[in-house]
Amino acid sequence: MKTSLAGLIVLLSISMTAKSQVKIGFEVNFTEPQAHYVEMEMNISGLTKDYVDVKMPVWAPGSYLVREFAKNVEGFSATANDKPVKFEKVRKNAWRIYSAKAKNIKIKYRVYAFEVSVRTSFVDESHAFLSSTGIFIYPDGMLNLPSTVKVNPFKGWEKVSTGLEPVSGKPFTYTASNFDLLFDSPIEVGNQDVFEFTASGVKHEVAMYGGGNYDKEKLQVDMAKVVEQGTAIYGENPNKHYTFIVHNRSVGGGGLEHLNSTVLGASRDKYADPKGYKDFLNLVAHEYYHLWNVKRLRPVALGPFDYDNENYTTNLWVAEGFTSYYENKLTHRAGFFTVDETAQALATAIANVVNTPGAKVQSAAEASYDAWIKAYRPNENSNNATISYYSKGEVVGMLMDIEIAHATKGAKSLDDVMKSMYHEYYKKLGRGYTDAEFKAMVEKISGISFTDFWARYVNGTDAIEYKKYFGYAGISVVDENEGKIIPYLGVASKKVEGDIIVSAVSRNSAAWDGGLNVNDQIVTVDGVPVEVAIEKMPVVTSKNVGDVITVTIRRDGLVRDIKLTLKANPNVKLITTVNENPSEGEKAVRNRWLLGKKG
Repeated sequence: MKTSLAGLIVLLSISMTAKSQVKIGFEVNFTEPQAHYVEMEMNISGLTKDYVDVKMPVWAPGSYLVREFAKNVEGFSATANDKPVKFEKVRKNAWRIYSAKAKNIKIKYRVYAFEVSVRTSFVDESHAFLSSTGIFIYPDGMLNLPSTVKVNPFKGWEKVSTGLEPVSGKPFTYTASNFDLLFDSPIEVGNQDVFEFTASGVKHEVAMYGGGNYDKEKLQVDMAKVVEQGTAIYGENPNKHYTFIVHNRSVGGGGLEHLNSTVLGASRDKYADPKGYKDFLNLVAHEYYHLWNVKRLRPVALGPFDYDNENYTTNLWVAEGFTSYYENKLTHRAGFFTVDETAQALATAIANVVNTPGAKVQSAAEASYDAWIKAYRPNENSNNATISYYSKGEVVGMLMDIEIAHATKGAKSLDDVMKSMYHEYYKKLGRGYTDAEFKAMVEKISGISFTDFWARYVNGTDAIEYKKYFGYAGISVVDENEGKIIPYLGVASKKVEGDIIVSAVSRNSAAWDGGLNVNDQIVTVDGVPVEVAIEKMPVVTSKNVGDVITVTIRRDGLVRDIKLTLKANPNVKLITTVNENPSEGEKAVRNRWLLGKKG
């Protein structure tokens, strides 16, 4: 037994020593950016095997869909000691290079980059955005090895923005301590507008591509406020530096979090609009809050990452949904929204869930697990069969937050849960948490059982008791549609080349029961030609619930009549009113919930 153990230790030691001698470096070039290509060179030295497998991830952490990044790779070649060597594709994202224990291997390949999003790479004559999981490859079994990256900007490009650590004395050269860090560090190359601010003791760089009517001085102040509110919850900011890469386009949106950086999509002309500006700050708050929630405090399934396959978890309602919820708290505490505005925004978020038929079909936990096959692949029936873990998680977070504040008479809130989880599982144990462990922490902080809450709102699809929860904080909620009997077809439509085409049908609506289909062309309603959205036609709005209308459609080139019996509109429209004279108990809950303080 002792001999076997000693032998194992020796083998492990030899293996670790061999890996430590492996050196990996990348060089990034752009010879045809106008054609949307990146030229990659990878140099590996110190290998001792007869062959090495190199792989490209199939997905990007934070975006739960297998995107098959290797589909954009072409022109793959390999040399060993400067001589061409045999290689072959051994799986969809892996190449085997027969190096015959050569000391030095050089791999070259090109990546086509022409997909505009925060999670995919895009290159043109004006700039390059490199989303690292779709750009860099790694030697199989060596994710823990460090690497260097040298970026050679195209002629006329002068700047590189990234969260990677720069190598002193070597321009545009960076280092990553392992491939997880490299894959978590996007790179912007070009002539982006760069400005900085310091908040919570951390230098923040903002790299703006695409122009826009933003006010740099205002952004420096307001983005710093968001940073400081997030840091206040956790008691520390774990970064030495942080990078915002912002892509300003005619219409933009979305973001993707990284360990010490983020990529944001924004509309270049909306900064001067009060609503557009606040929407941008909400996006900043969402992605920055991920610095703690997901990038460090994470579900156990989300790390170490398996870059070859899906990484399933039932806890995206915490990872993403709570982050959506906390963007409201951070921007409220930073002074950008009043109590009334924040309460109304949260009520609207609840209404969006209530008005989604799929919320009665799919739970928050199920939505999380099925993200890989449903969330990023919606179809015409998704609204009827699924719910977003973002939107349902936001609502669950709010309910849980108020429930904790109410149970502790304003002494604790969800802030205390998140901070305790961060210190217990990220800092102390160095691992992710399970659903049961998260629930246990909620119960520890609140002092009450959350078994029924979990059954109803996390694993179940029960109706949301929004009046009760808002009431704990002295906020009343009314449904403006309550008591109104409004005729409703339950159909959405779009105009295509002058024709009105059905784009969605709501479950259990008149259109659903009567058999209207997506892609049906609506020709007439009770003989009246259709030129606008069918729900807005006077021939529909002037009717009563129970009336029958005749809808003439064209389906697959054939004309037919469909009889529809109008039903009442089931959707809610929630309006909040904040009590200016709350009871002491309501005031305590409200202050702990929204402001994070007692009294």
